[in-house]
Amino acid sequence: MTALDETSGPVDPSASRPGGTDEPPVRGLWRQGLAVFCENRLALVGLGLFILLAGICFLGPLLHRTDQVHTDLASVYLPPGTAGHPLGTDGVGYDQLGRLMLGGQTSIIVGLAAGILATALGTVWGAVAGFAGGWVDAAMMRVVDAMMSIPALFLFMLLAAIVTPSVSMLILIIGAFAWLGPARLVRGEALSLRSREYIQAMRAMGGTGGRAVRRHIVPNAIGTVIVNATFQVADAILYVAYLSFLGLGVPPPAANWGGMLSDGLADTYSGHWWLLYPPGIAIILIVLAFNFIGDGLRDAFEVRLRRR
Repeated sequence: MTALDETSGPVDPSASRPGGTDEPPVRGLWRQGLAVFCENRLALVGLGLFILLAGICFLGPLLHRTDQVHTDLASVYLPPGTAGHPLGTDGVGYDQLGRLMLGGQTSIIVGLAAGILATALGTVWGAVAGFAGGWVDAAMMRVVDAMMSIPALFLFMLLAAIVTPSVSMLILIIGAFAWLGPARLVRGEALSLRSREYIQAMRAMGGTGGRAVRRHIVPNAIGTVIVNATFQVADAILYVAYLSFLGLGVPPPAANWGGMLSDGLADTYSGHWWLLYPPGIAIILIVLAFNFIGDGLRDAFEVRLRRR
């Protein structure tokens, strides 16, 4: 059996197994992974939920136009079902449905961007540490261990209290510390791949460490990276909600679901329940959606790797 066949390295569609059976094409592997993903009903539900919520948040304002900048004290605390306000209004007269869509834009943008940033940083860090090994690996992973020993929420709160919160700043704050988990995962993949024969052959032919990381380590860990990215997005959305709930989110008139949840909690005791449940339900749905998608992707990539 060749080195490529006994590893999860790149598959050559023209290669053949010793028994004479042709290696399945890469396109067929993608189709197989897609079929496995589609067989996971929860994954499809999660994908549908995300598309639905993203469509409501980004396309909804085109159909339901509201003023989310100027207050309207003559329309405060209108109950759901009031003409022009399907979900009612809040304590300063903002339309709750329009506020929910605006807050969803912030939460989804920050969650996606911070999750992608954390995954990219963690992938590069873990791949370099795992492939280099020795004292380089030890030093880089001690940095990861030291940062993981500090509660992430504490770090986020500290930085959010020091700097002025904004969408871009929240992305940087969350992404700058959420990469620790992906780094450990990719490092484990790199440690198992660095000793494979095709990596050794590439190094013997003069290939550099950077080429090995870029062309072999990262591509072969892509399944782990993609699956982890979906969970990173869900975690980032929760971190945004945590910070906003504690008053460290984006300042008004900007909104996000965590801040709406915090405001709605105080108003619930006054009988204005409609200010609490919509953002809370939205947070639960979006986090469940990404977790379901992640589970489906994990099953799909595991099947592809077994096949390879």
